[in-house]
Amino acid sequence: MFKNNGQLILASGSPRRKGFLEGLGLDFTVAVADVPEVPHDGELPDEFVRRLAKDKALAVGVDHPEAWVIGADTAVVLDNLILGKPRDPDDGLAMLTMLAGRIHEVWTGFAICRGSSEVVSRAVCTEVKFVKAGQDLLSAYVATGEPLDKAGAYGIQGQGGGLVERIDGSYSNVVGLPLAELIEELLKLGAIAPGTD
Repeated sequence: MFKNNGQLILASGSPRRKGFLEGLGLDFTVAVADVPEVPHDGELPDEFVRRLAKDKALAVGVDHPEAWVIGADTAVVLDNLILGKPRDPDDGLAMLTMLAGRIHEVWTGFAICRGSSEVVSRAVCTEVKFVKAGQDLLSAYVATGEPLDKAGAYGIQGQGGGLVERIDGSYSNVVGLPLAELIEELLKLGAIAPGTD
């Protein structure tokens, strides 16, 4: 569907983000940046995910001056509280218990850098409503292990999708990369173009 105009690097180890770029037909490599995923005091969710996305992209871009580098970060937010990845199964269960029956936000920030220069960054929000799940169901989901490496302790694209009653906004954003917005920016920059090699 798309072709590259130059080297493209995904600064993320997420198999879901990798799968999205593969699905677009892009030729890219993966280089994972080691960036602490901790919010600053008073940092708003959109600022937090944009900062991390930019930090990840720049950390990789500094070693690849000619490449387009995409960084991304996703956060689940409930009542302005940023929920990261759970520390352990108990933490995951606590997060899911808070989300049950309620609407929360999923923010994904992405940044596109060229070498060590930030070119663009954006944050996209999707609202997600969870079903009123009981402890038995939530505990069974935690026991699958799926929640442990995901922000907010669930993956909408996996078994966690069974906890989601509805979403308002971009589905791919909840998975970890707002595709429509990312494609728009990559096309504007000339980093990609429609077509195939």
